[in-house]
Amino acid sequence: MNKLCELLNLKSDDDLFDKITQSFKEKITNWEYFVDWQKAFKNVELFEKELNILNYLIGKENLLEETTKLLKEYPQVIKAIPVLLAIREASVEILVDNKNFIYNSYNFWENEYNNDEIKEFAEFILKSGLDKIFKDKKVKNLVDYVTGVEVGLDSNGRKNRGGTIMENLVEGYISDACKELGLEFMPQATAQKIKNKWGIEVIVDKSSRKLDFAINKKGKLYFIECNFYGSGGSKLKSTATEYIEMNRNWNKQEIEFIWITDGAGWHSTLKPLREYFDKADYLLNLEMLKENILSLIIKN
Repeated sequence: MNKLCELLNLKSDDDLFDKITQSFKEKITNWEYFVDWQKAFKNVELFEKELNILNYLIGKENLLEETTKLLKEYPQVIKAIPVLLAIREASVEILVDNKNFIYNSYNFWENEYNNDEIKEFAEFILKSGLDKIFKDKKVKNLVDYVTGVEVGLDSNGRKNRGGTIMENLVEGYISDACKELGLEFMPQATAQKIKNKWGIEVIVDKSSRKLDFAINKKGKLYFIECNFYGSGGSKLKSTATEYIEMNRNWNKQEIEFIWITDGAGWHSTLKPLREYFDKADYLLNLEMLKENILSLIIKN
């Protein structure tokens, strides 16, 4: 019988598994989910001077000539071109001959440019469609425009923010439990950090291994991994398989492993979750944390 069954006075492993899987949260969206404003504004500040110089081109009629002149006088503004197109790369290759597959290469972060290269970048601005920004005056200020671009790019990070939100939620419960029990915990724990802080040797399966959290109870370690899956997919199965091996590795070292997972994505992927459940001692979700089960596990 699973250790948690005894702690929770449940009759069978099936009852415990049902308790876990029937109380998954659909979402954990909070105010941090939408936009990382600090990051967006910081990215804009990186190019603020260059963007203000490029503002000169707004409304210019002979845009190729004016752009060429501006780039000759202020070649440093070239590094701001990618963010105007919502790309992060420092260089791009453009297919200019579809039949012979010939490419032109553009490096936006060179220290110096000759006259031919300046002209190529001026033409790049027009051919990429950026001329529409400058000619029609629909954009009044490139700093404001890029702020909008950064907000849009940041939306791609929402999937990762879901993981961060889950970690923040779990950390709150871990912090409360450790305060109650008078214990220390460590977020983003590595073998080296554990050795440095607590003097405990941990054997890891790979040097880059990083645990979401580690708790030290008078030399006995509890390792915690947490994640949230709003939708299904192969990632859930691979995670469950990885954690089976991880649990085995930590248990060999007398380290307790606790997996805290949640999300509606598990409803379509219960088989690998059950496989983990049958081979490990501690599988929790957010609802169970709310019931103070973490403290109960560590006390025992």
